[in-house]
Amino acid sequence: MVSDVNFGWSSTIVKVILGATKTNGGTRRLSYQIGGGTTLPFLEGTPDFSGPLIAFEICDDPQNWSSIVRNYCQDIVNDCGEWAHAADSVYGADMIRLYLTSTRQRNFSDIASVGKTVESVLSKTSLPLIIEGSNESTIDSEVFLKCGEAGEGERLLLGTAEAGRYRSIAAAAMAYNHSVIAQSPIDVNLAKQLNILLKEIGVARDHIVIDPYTGSLGYGFEYSYSAMERIRFAALKGDADLAMPVICSAIDSLTVKEVRDAEPAIQDDIAVQWEFTTGLAAAAAGAEIICVRHPRTIPLLRKAFTNLKSEKTDMGGQ
Repeated sequence: MVSDVNFGWSSTIVKVILGATKTNGGTRRLSYQIGGGTTLPFLEGTPDFSGPLIAFEICDDPQNWSSIVRNYCQDIVNDCGEWAHAADSVYGADMIRLYLTSTRQRNFSDIASVGKTVESVLSKTSLPLIIEGSNESTIDSEVFLKCGEAGEGERLLLGTAEAGRYRSIAAAAMAYNHSVIAQSPIDVNLAKQLNILLKEIGVARDHIVIDPYTGSLGYGFEYSYSAMERIRFAALKGDADLAMPVICSAIDSLTVKEVRDAEPAIQDDIAVQWEFTTGLAAAAAGAEIICVRHPRTIPLLRKAFTNLKSEKTDMGGQ
């Protein structure tokens, strides 16, 4: 039996709380505690493991979003509040990941609109929220502080901190009690170094989620899988600087050559299968949050996670 194997693991992944209910000062209808694992997912010996969370990704300016998603979701993509509501009430997501793509325009300066967008999404869905900021160092500080302020009390997950730009997002997270996504380019040592840098400026370990960066299946995902697995192994063997939950978003899955060159009649199906397979593999490697962009990917992942958990239970009963 799997549980009888001695992997030499003695440590636990840090628990991170995302989302705050009314009891905890927020307005979310539920909150999640990710982390806490003592092994890889879907193995026997994790009776309280409920499976990875599925976050649905939306944006506030969809002009650069996948046409496959735009065509499927239709006009709703032009109102990110309504899009978030659909992700919650129709698509069945566990979380919403909002990309502030409007801030990535040249000379963007409408910082006030950022707060209004975040407030709109929070008012349209009661799910916990992940926010991706500007990716522009010149306005990072203002954007992240506005996001943090708009979501004060909600325990947001803010992204993305990188080695060259992490102070602004860290400041906003600490000021308003949010958590941070720490992203490094598919390298275990760089992931560890970034976590150390965040901790040195005051971000608590239980407010950090690792993003080891993810290529889509067949386009670099093998490296991502290896990095995620090695991060989890190191953490379980006692490396406290890597003992944080992992988030995975394979955004290239909808734009790979196999999807682009597919016949129109089957392009949607191929895109979904590519995103699903990448997400499932990332979950097996240890990711606690799987982010997707196509609504049809959500039920496929949900069913796969349920089946894997069921198989684990059946094996344990033999």
